[in-house]
Amino acid sequence: MTSAVEFASVTRHFGSASAPIKAVDGVDLTIAEGAFFAMLGPSGSGKTTCLRLISGFESPSSGVIRIFGEDVSATPPHLRNVNTVFQDYALFPHMNVRDNVAYGLMVKGMSRSARYARAEEMLSLVKLSSYGDRKPGQLSGGQRQRVALARALVNEPRVLLLDEPLGALDLKLREAMQDELKALQKRLRITFVFVTHDQHEALSMADSLAVFNDGRIAQIGTPEQIYAAPRTRFVADFVGSSNVVPPAMTAALGGPVQWSSLRPEATSLAATGPVTGTITALRYQGSSTRAVLRCGETDIAALIPTGQPIPEIGSTRAFTFAPGALHVMAGE
Repeated sequence: MTSAVEFASVTRHFGSASAPIKAVDGVDLTIAEGAFFAMLGPSGSGKTTCLRLISGFESPSSGVIRIFGEDVSATPPHLRNVNTVFQDYALFPHMNVRDNVAYGLMVKGMSRSARYARAEEMLSLVKLSSYGDRKPGQLSGGQRQRVALARALVNEPRVLLLDEPLGALDLKLREAMQDELKALQKRLRITFVFVTHDQHEALSMADSLAVFNDGRIAQIGTPEQIYAAPRTRFVADFVGSSNVVPPAMTAALGGPVQWSSLRPEATSLAATGPVTGTITALRYQGSSTRAVLRCGETDIAALIPTGQPIPEIGSTRAFTFAPGALHVMAGE
């Protein structure tokens, strides 16, 4: 399979040579052509800097960046076949929607009729055919996001970079746009590189993802691999919601003396068991209630399906889990 983007030992340091800030610290990464790839991590983890390195807005301190096999480490942004959709959309408020979408083609010298025809194609693609004469201020947040997408896609990039483009939307609209983005990517069959700090967004949209921490990739794989088999405590705790189980408790539960993870949805309260604790919190979540069990210095979360008895806070319980749900983290 062809690689759309490759990082080979890429670093990006800021500050002085004597005290560098390592925003990206020796990243190796391969993104397949046509993939929907997510870069996931907390603020300051290096994911956005990696996106800027792909776009050319940042230059690597060392290492090599390739786009479709071509070394672009020193190539300026306008000569790379990539486009970026930003979180704030960056639309020109004085231009109508059609002119916003056609702007990149105008810069390239395309005729007015040809660029407008192409812009209309893109507006149709993002379901905004009748909105060409409106100004950005007359649109909703979701509509502005679609215009930004159309403006990026009109230049026919081989790689589309998306820098937290759904972050400014409310929850319901964000979920709807997740489905639309995924469907659009499948239809266009171009490579999407999506940066987010939202774990659910990355898990639901990406074919594969990289989890960043402190300028490095903590783990890379499919959403299923990373959710079910986190390599480290950081990944287990950051991606979704996991019980991070210390070595002694892992051993008491029948595993080796190593750190492990246990997803709450695979965990149930029990009357007896090898590990007991005190119920310290109950959080109603609609289809279930999340119970927090304090076991020594470790909190274990378990889900109680709606309709089952709810224990009292302060009561003592043990916990059990589904066969195979205890995942030993070999990376620790």
